[in-house]
Amino acid sequence: MLTTVETTHGVLALRESAGTGPAVLMIHGNSTCREVFRNQLDGAIGAAYRCIAFDLPGHGASDDAIDPDRTYNTTGYAEAAIEVMQMLGVDRYAVLGWSLGGHIALDMMAQTSALSGVMITGAPPITQGKGAVGQGFTGDIEHSTASKQILTDAEIETFAHTTCGPNAPYDPFLKEAVARCDGRARSLMVAKLACGIGPNQQALAINAPVPLAIVNGADDAFIHNDFIASLPYRTLWDGKVHDIPGVGHAPFWEAPDRFDPYLDRFLAHVA
Repeated sequence: MLTTVETTHGVLALRESAGTGPAVLMIHGNSTCREVFRNQLDGAIGAAYRCIAFDLPGHGASDDAIDPDRTYNTTGYAEAAIEVMQMLGVDRYAVLGWSLGGHIALDMMAQTSALSGVMITGAPPITQGKGAVGQGFTGDIEHSTASKQILTDAEIETFAHTTCGPNAPYDPFLKEAVARCDGRARSLMVAKLACGIGPNQQALAINAPVPLAIVNGADDAFIHNDFIASLPYRTLWDGKVHDIPGVGHAPFWEAPDRFDPYLDRFLAHVA
Protein backbone atom coordinates (compact mmCIF):
# COMPACT_ATOMS: atom_id res chain seq x y z
CA MET A 1 0.00 0.00 0.00
CA LEU A 2 1.29 3.47 -0.90
CA THR A 3 1.56 5.87 2.02
CA THR A 4 3.26 9.21 2.60
CA VAL A 5 5.36 10.80 5.32
CA GLU A 6 6.07 14.49 5.82
CA THR A 7 9.74 15.43 6.02
CA THR A 8 11.68 18.67 5.97
CA HIS A 9 12.54 17.84 2.34
CA GLY A 10 8.89 17.46 1.26
CA VAL A 11 6.11 14.89 1.48
CA LEU A 12 7.58 11.55 0.42
CA ALA A 13 5.75 8.47 -0.87
CA LEU A 14 6.64 4.98 0.25
CA ARG A 15 5.51 1.39 0.04
CA GLU A 16 5.98 -1.35 2.64
CA SER A 17 5.96 -5.11 2.18
CA ALA A 18 3.88 -7.48 4.25
CA GLY A 19 6.85 -8.91 6.15
CA THR A 20 7.23 -8.32 9.88
CA GLY A 21 10.91 -9.22 10.22
CA PRO A 22 13.82 -6.79 10.60
CA ALA A 23 13.47 -3.62 8.56
CA VAL A 24 15.34 -2.87 5.34
CA LEU A 25 15.15 0.46 3.51
CA MET A 26 15.43 0.26 -0.29
CA ILE A 27 16.69 3.33 -2.14
CA HIS A 28 16.35 3.62 -5.91
CA GLY A 29 18.55 5.29 -8.50
CA ASN A 30 18.60 8.49 -10.53
CA SER A 31 15.28 9.27 -12.29
CA THR A 32 13.61 6.01 -11.27
CA CYS A 33 11.25 5.17 -8.40
CA ARG A 34 10.40 2.72 -5.62
CA GLU A 35 8.79 0.24 -8.05
CA VAL A 36 12.19 -1.00 -9.24
CA PHE A 37 12.16 -3.03 -6.02
CA ARG A 38 8.82 -4.62 -6.87
CA ASN A 39 10.26 -8.12 -7.14
CA GLN A 40 11.69 -7.92 -3.63
CA LEU A 41 8.63 -6.23 -2.11
CA ASP A 42 6.27 -8.82 -3.57
CA GLY A 43 8.54 -11.85 -3.22
CA ALA A 44 10.11 -13.95 -0.50
CA ILE A 45 12.29 -11.07 0.74
CA GLY A 46 9.24 -8.89 1.29
CA ALA A 47 7.39 -11.72 3.00
CA ALA A 48 10.23 -12.29 5.47
CA TYR A 49 11.41 -8.73 6.14
CA ARG A 50 9.78 -5.36 6.61
CA CYS A 51 10.89 -3.87 3.31
CA ILE A 52 10.37 -0.14 2.89
CA ALA A 53 10.89 1.45 -0.53
CA PHE A 54 10.35 5.19 -0.93
CA ASP A 55 10.46 7.69 -3.76
CA LEU A 56 13.29 10.17 -3.37
CA PRO A 57 12.33 13.85 -3.36
CA GLY A 58 11.67 14.91 -6.95
CA HIS A 59 10.91 11.34 -8.00
CA GLY A 60 7.87 9.12 -8.38
CA ALA A 61 4.90 10.07 -6.21
CA SER A 62 7.01 12.18 -3.82
CA ASP A 63 7.01 15.97 -3.81
CA ASP A 64 9.71 17.95 -5.51
CA ALA A 65 12.26 19.18 -2.99
CA ILE A 66 11.26 22.18 -0.91
CA ASP A 67 14.83 23.46 -1.24
CA PRO A 68 16.46 21.80 -4.30
CA ASP A 69 19.95 23.02 -3.46
CA ARG A 70 19.74 21.44 -0.01
CA THR A 71 18.12 18.19 -1.06
CA TYR A 72 19.30 17.19 -4.54
CA ASN A 73 22.65 15.71 -3.56
CA THR A 74 23.67 12.51 -1.81
CA THR A 75 23.88 14.16 1.61
CA GLY A 76 20.47 15.79 1.31
CA TYR A 77 18.89 12.58 0.08
CA ALA A 78 20.50 10.72 2.99
CA GLU A 79 18.95 13.19 5.41
CA ALA A 80 15.55 12.60 3.79
CA ALA A 81 15.94 8.81 4.00
CA ILE A 82 16.82 9.00 7.70
CA GLU A 83 13.81 11.23 8.32
CA VAL A 84 11.54 8.69 6.60
CA MET A 85 12.65 5.94 8.97
CA GLN A 86 12.37 8.23 11.98
CA MET A 87 8.82 9.15 10.99
CA LEU A 88 8.00 5.45 10.73
CA GLY A 89 9.44 4.85 14.19
CA VAL A 90 12.13 2.45 12.93
CA ASP A 91 15.27 2.80 15.03
CA ARG A 92 17.36 -0.04 13.53
CA TYR A 93 17.45 -1.08 9.90
CA ALA A 94 19.55 -2.25 6.98
CA VAL A 95 19.79 -0.38 3.68
CA LEU A 96 19.85 -1.62 0.10
CA GLY A 97 20.95 1.16 -2.24
CA TRP A 98 21.06 0.95 -6.02
CA SER A 99 23.17 3.31 -8.15
CA LEU A 100 22.42 6.80 -6.75
CA GLY A 101 20.73 4.96 -3.88
CA GLY A 102 24.01 3.25 -3.08
CA HIS A 103 25.79 6.60 -2.79
CA ILE A 104 22.99 7.81 -0.54
CA ALA A 105 23.38 4.71 1.63
CA LEU A 106 27.10 5.42 2.04
CA ASP A 107 26.34 8.99 3.12
CA MET A 108 23.82 7.67 5.64
CA MET A 109 26.66 5.89 7.45
CA ALA A 110 28.13 9.33 8.22
CA GLN A 111 24.83 10.65 9.55
CA THR A 112 23.19 7.96 11.69
CA SER A 113 24.01 5.08 14.01
CA ALA A 114 20.68 3.40 13.24
CA LEU A 115 22.07 1.22 10.42
CA SER A 116 22.65 -2.49 10.97
CA GLY A 117 24.24 -3.02 7.56
CA VAL A 118 24.46 -1.60 4.05
CA MET A 119 24.31 -3.34 0.67
CA ILE A 120 25.13 -1.34 -2.45
CA THR A 121 24.82 -2.29 -6.10
CA GLY A 122 25.90 -0.27 -9.14
CA ALA A 123 27.43 2.40 -6.91
CA PRO A 124 31.23 2.75 -7.07
CA PRO A 125 32.65 4.30 -3.86
CA ILE A 126 34.48 7.26 -5.33
CA THR A 127 36.81 9.63 -3.55
CA GLN A 128 36.86 13.41 -4.02
CA GLY A 129 38.74 15.69 -6.35
CA LYS A 130 39.58 15.87 -10.04
CA GLY A 131 39.07 12.61 -11.91
CA ALA A 132 37.36 10.83 -9.01
CA VAL A 133 34.10 10.26 -10.87
CA GLY A 134 35.97 8.78 -13.83
CA GLN A 135 37.66 6.25 -11.57
CA GLY A 136 34.37 4.68 -10.64
CA PHE A 137 32.13 5.36 -13.64
CA THR A 138 32.52 4.69 -17.34
CA GLY A 139 31.80 7.46 -19.84
CA ASP A 140 31.32 11.12 -19.00
CA ILE A 141 28.37 11.24 -16.63
CA GLU A 142 28.90 14.96 -16.01
CA HIS A 143 27.77 15.65 -19.58
CA SER A 144 25.42 12.71 -20.10
CA THR A 145 21.66 12.25 -20.03
CA ALA A 146 22.00 11.33 -16.36
CA SER A 147 22.95 14.94 -15.57
CA LYS A 148 20.65 16.89 -17.92
CA GLN A 149 17.90 19.00 -16.41
CA ILE A 150 15.68 18.88 -19.49
CA LEU A 151 15.35 15.70 -21.54
CA THR A 152 13.83 15.27 -24.97
CA ASP A 153 11.22 12.58 -25.56
CA ALA A 154 13.87 10.48 -27.28
CA GLU A 155 16.26 10.88 -24.34
CA ILE A 156 13.52 9.88 -21.89
CA GLU A 157 12.82 6.78 -23.95
CA THR A 158 16.49 5.82 -24.14
CA PHE A 159 17.11 6.49 -20.45
CA ALA A 160 14.16 4.31 -19.48
CA HIS A 161 15.28 1.41 -21.67
CA THR A 162 18.97 1.45 -20.76
CA THR A 163 19.28 2.47 -17.09
CA CYS A 164 18.62 -1.01 -15.70
CA GLY A 165 20.80 -2.66 -18.33
CA PRO A 166 20.30 -3.65 -21.99
CA ASN A 167 18.94 -7.10 -21.14
CA ALA A 168 16.82 -6.09 -18.15
CA PRO A 169 13.02 -6.37 -18.41
CA TYR A 170 11.30 -3.18 -19.53
CA ASP A 171 8.17 -1.90 -17.83
CA PRO A 172 6.25 1.31 -18.70
CA PHE A 173 6.72 2.67 -15.17
CA LEU A 174 10.42 3.12 -15.96
CA LYS A 175 9.61 5.67 -18.68
CA GLU A 176 6.96 7.33 -16.52
CA ALA A 177 9.52 7.71 -13.73
CA VAL A 178 12.09 9.38 -15.99
CA ALA A 179 9.48 11.74 -17.43
CA ARG A 180 8.21 12.65 -13.98
CA CYS A 181 11.61 13.27 -12.36
CA ASP A 182 12.38 16.87 -11.43
CA GLY A 183 15.20 17.68 -13.84
CA ARG A 184 16.97 19.73 -11.18
CA ALA A 185 17.44 16.48 -9.26
CA ARG A 186 19.67 15.17 -12.05
CA SER A 187 21.67 18.31 -12.75
CA LEU A 188 22.32 19.31 -9.15
CA MET A 189 23.10 15.79 -7.93
CA VAL A 190 25.67 14.99 -10.62
CA ALA A 191 27.29 18.43 -10.40
CA LYS A 192 27.76 18.12 -6.65
CA LEU A 193 28.94 14.52 -6.86
CA ALA A 194 31.54 15.54 -9.44
CA CYS A 195 32.67 18.47 -7.28
CA GLY A 196 33.14 16.22 -4.26
CA ILE A 197 30.53 17.98 -2.13
CA GLY A 198 29.72 15.92 0.93
CA PRO A 199 31.73 13.27 2.80
CA ASN A 200 34.39 11.17 1.10
CA GLN A 201 32.38 8.12 0.03
CA GLN A 202 35.42 5.97 -0.61
CA ALA A 203 36.62 6.55 2.95
CA LEU A 204 33.13 5.76 4.23
CA ALA A 205 33.06 2.48 2.31
CA ILE A 206 36.57 1.42 3.30
CA ASN A 207 35.96 2.22 6.97
CA ALA A 208 32.27 1.27 7.14
CA PRO A 209 31.14 1.03 10.78
CA VAL A 210 28.69 -1.75 9.86
CA PRO A 211 28.89 -4.73 7.49
CA LEU A 212 29.07 -3.50 3.89
CA ALA A 213 27.90 -5.82 1.11
CA ILE A 214 28.66 -5.06 -2.54
CA VAL A 215 26.78 -7.06 -5.18
CA ASN A 216 27.10 -5.84 -8.78
CA GLY A 217 26.24 -7.04 -12.23
CA ALA A 218 29.44 -8.25 -13.90
CA ASP A 219 28.23 -6.71 -17.18
CA ASP A 220 27.28 -3.34 -15.69
CA ALA A 221 28.11 -0.85 -18.46
CA PHE A 222 28.13 2.18 -16.15
CA ILE A 223 30.74 1.23 -13.54
CA HIS A 224 34.32 0.00 -13.31
CA ASN A 225 33.95 -3.35 -11.54
CA ASP A 226 37.70 -3.85 -11.16
CA PHE A 227 38.06 -0.51 -9.40
CA ILE A 228 35.28 -1.35 -6.95
CA ALA A 229 36.79 -4.75 -6.16
CA SER A 230 40.27 -3.27 -5.61
CA LEU A 231 39.52 -1.10 -2.57
CA PRO A 232 40.74 -2.27 0.88
CA TYR A 233 37.38 -2.53 2.65
CA ARG A 234 37.60 -3.28 6.37
CA THR A 235 34.11 -4.66 7.00
CA LEU A 236 33.27 -6.17 3.60
CA TRP A 237 30.63 -8.86 3.90
CA ASP A 238 31.81 -12.27 2.70
CA GLY A 239 35.29 -10.77 2.38
CA LYS A 240 34.79 -9.94 -1.28
CA VAL A 241 32.81 -7.97 -3.85
CA HIS A 242 30.27 -10.15 -5.64
CA ASP A 243 29.86 -9.73 -9.41
CA ILE A 244 26.92 -11.66 -10.88
CA PRO A 245 27.88 -12.95 -14.36
CA GLY A 246 25.86 -11.88 -17.37
CA VAL A 247 23.88 -9.22 -15.49
CA GLY A 248 23.82 -5.44 -15.95
CA HIS A 249 23.30 -2.33 -13.84
CA ALA A 250 20.27 -3.46 -11.80
CA PRO A 251 20.76 -7.13 -10.84
CA PHE A 252 17.88 -7.08 -8.34
CA TRP A 253 15.53 -6.12 -11.21
CA GLU A 254 17.09 -8.06 -14.07
CA ALA A 255 17.82 -11.28 -12.19
CA PRO A 256 16.06 -11.33 -8.80
CA ASP A 257 16.36 -15.12 -8.64
CA ARG A 258 20.14 -14.70 -8.60
CA PHE A 259 20.37 -11.48 -6.61
CA ASP A 260 17.88 -12.16 -3.82
CA PRO A 261 19.84 -15.04 -2.24
CA TYR A 262 22.70 -12.59 -1.60
CA LEU A 263 20.28 -10.08 -0.11
CA ASP A 264 18.58 -12.73 2.01
CA ARG A 265 21.89 -13.99 3.41
CA PHE A 266 23.08 -10.48 4.14
CA LEU A 267 19.89 -9.45 5.90
CA ALA A 268 20.00 -12.61 8.01
CA HIS A 269 23.62 -11.82 8.85
CA VAL A 270 22.92 -8.29 10.10
CA ALA A 271 19.52 -8.95 11.68
